[in-house]
Amino acid sequence: QVQLVESGGGLVQAGGSLTLSCAASGRTFSNYVMGWFRQAAGKEHEFVAGISRSGGITNYADSVKGRFTVSRDSAKNTVFLQMNSLKPEDTAVYYCAAGPIPSIKVSEYDYWGQGTQVTVSS
Repeated sequence: QVQLVESGGGLVQAGGSLTLSCAASGRTFSNYVMGWFRQAAGKEHEFVAGISRSGGITNYADSVKGRFTVSRDSAKNTVFLQMNSLKPEDTAVYYCAAGPIPSIKVSEYDYWGQGTQVTVSS
């Protein structure tokens, strides 16, 4: 089992920045690929960013490319999502997830956090 706890969400004006954190506990953090997803009201989960076990490979949804940066700190068992130039359409509940293989699919991730709300005002 892996337990994931997100933090860092909040209310920010358009153009602002937030950094989300996801602290992992339980099984070895470095065994898992990590992903960030988001779910806006009334919509499906959407892949945002992913990072490999080593942290050397990252991928992003086109909608956030160039604005968001995913990173991980294995010493702290934590994955981060730095979000810059935020837009109102980035408003959603953000989730981190852990899985065995890199994927943009929700179904490929075995463990999920409880989510943290990000609201971007115009």
